[in-house]
Amino acid sequence: MADRLSARAAIDAVTSDFTESTAPREDTEADGPLGWSGYADSRARATARTGERESVVHGVATLGGRRCVLVSFEFGFLGGSLGQRTGDRLEAAYEEAVTRRLPLVSLIATGGSRMQEGMIALTQLHRVARASARLRAAGPAQLAVLRDPTTGGGWATLGAGADVILALPGAQVGFAGSRVRPPGADPLAYTAEGQLAAGQIDAIVPPEELAAVLGHWLRALAHRDSVPEPAPVPAALSATGLPRTGWDAVVRARSASRPRAGAYLDAYFGLRLPLHGDRCGGTDPGLLCGFGLREGRPVAYVAQCGTATRPAGYRTAARVIRLADRLGVPVLTLVDTPGAANDAEAERAGAGAAIADAFAAIAAARVPVTTLVIGEGGSGGALALAAPDNTHVTADSYFSVIAPELAAAILKRSPDQVHATADQLRLRPQDLVDLGGARSVVRPGPPGAGAGSPRTGSGGSIA
Repeated sequence: MADRLSARAAIDAVTSDFTESTAPREDTEADGPLGWSGYADSRARATARTGERESVVHGVATLGGRRCVLVSFEFGFLGGSLGQRTGDRLEAAYEEAVTRRLPLVSLIATGGSRMQEGMIALTQLHRVARASARLRAAGPAQLAVLRDPTTGGGWATLGAGADVILALPGAQVGFAGSRVRPPGADPLAYTAEGQLAAGQIDAIVPPEELAAVLGHWLRALAHRDSVPEPAPVPAALSATGLPRTGWDAVVRARSASRPRAGAYLDAYFGLRLPLHGDRCGGTDPGLLCGFGLREGRPVAYVAQCGTATRPAGYRTAARVIRLADRLGVPVLTLVDTPGAANDAEAERAGAGAAIADAFAAIAAARVPVTTLVIGEGGSGGALALAAPDNTHVTADSYFSVIAPELAAAILKRSPDQVHATADQLRLRPQDLVDLGGARSVVRPGPPGAGAGSPRTGSGGSIA
């Protein structure tokens, strides 16, 4: 999909199966609600140039074998701007998605609200936001594709308000259009690439891959009313035996050669679709989030990568868990962190509130959450992403209320007492099962073969 494609060409680029819905009534006021001189002539010229009578087209389409309601913007019609009749069409599209219980996909290219209609145009954003909230309450997902440009109210409603936000390379994306930005503003901030770096969008997709990617997302985000089966516990990727001492467990979990989250996710899923960023300007490269297809079944995932998890990571995790819960998709979390980031920057970014939000998302989830601890389980920063009743551990992991070095320091013990402190904390995998903090120690094997008996005793066997 090249820049500035027409609405119809943008549709043709992603599907050959599109049925346009009957359009709501068109504007009959000569120069619009403000009596803006020449507005009727501008609309007539736009229609002659584009063949459209408004700036959006909508209908029902099939993408990747999945039905959806599809909205496409015509930038050639007054810059894809939103006026009252645009609002009529968008509201009708959302209502069709609610009635048919279908996801809504928006191919956006807009310069914002239509100034020739003044406040009437601006208040269409309320209508769109209300319609979007209604669809969200009904369950089906909302996906946005940001074409060039996506600015103003279109970005702040259909775009930024979507569950999954994709963008075309180089697209202009931002609330402020190119003619109304502050002098000297960083141009990168108003691009798809800049918005990705700031955690505002999920992925940049080349035009030739867009149709396939949308099809994958529609499969992963299919709404279900029934409570799903839990995600199977991943198999362990290392064949190590159980650690003899607490410190042995710590050393193994901290080993650079231990399998990490990426390897577990690759072994578990046939296809992964990443979600990126907290929508508040932050990202955490040490946390992998998204939806995956495992034997055709969607599972949402949140996976720590062995680093201290930052506030943006917890907020992203909460976003993914809540989306999965709304759609009826089970969740898999992989725990591996020395703990939550505790530097000054993390505190200023709201570490406590972000961790609380992650706890709340899991606590409120109606869908089952499955957790595997694959490395370090560092205090509350790890527990925030762990299922309270369905957590499993690998033989090369540990979970502790505090790192043994820090515990020894708090207790004013000498450094040579750290190993003994690790034993006292009972942080080994087999200890966690004995204490009821974990259901089992998983064994190696094919994906999903992991969990054995609910309790693995301290004798050293692996479930």
